[in-house]
Amino acid sequence: MGVGQERPPQGDQLLSADRTPGGHRDYPERAVERVVLIEELFAAGLHSAKIAQLLPCMRDADGGPSAVATPRLGADLTAERDRIDRTIADLVRSRETLDEVIQVAEGA
Repeated sequence: MGVGQERPPQGDQLLSADRTPGGHRDYPERAVERVVLIEELFAAGLHSAKIAQLLPCMRDADGGPSAVATPRLGADLTAERDRIDRTIADLVRSRETLDEVIQVAEGA
């Protein structure tokens, strides 16, 4: 990691790293893909505990499910997806309201 770069999420064991003899973290090259995946999951609204539960069930290369994905995890992720869908619907309604107000304001 370069100077000034944000440290990837590691507090909840989301990303592991070896230590150099000087005590610095040494991330493998594949960690970049893992960080992107973690950031996407955070952006989707998942919390770190859920992400920590999910990561072992995903392959780094393509993000697909692995053999350790469980029906319980599938149900939890379905609930997360449903929550995201509700949030999207709320945002679309808000945008439509803003569009109506903008049209009125521009027409005045």
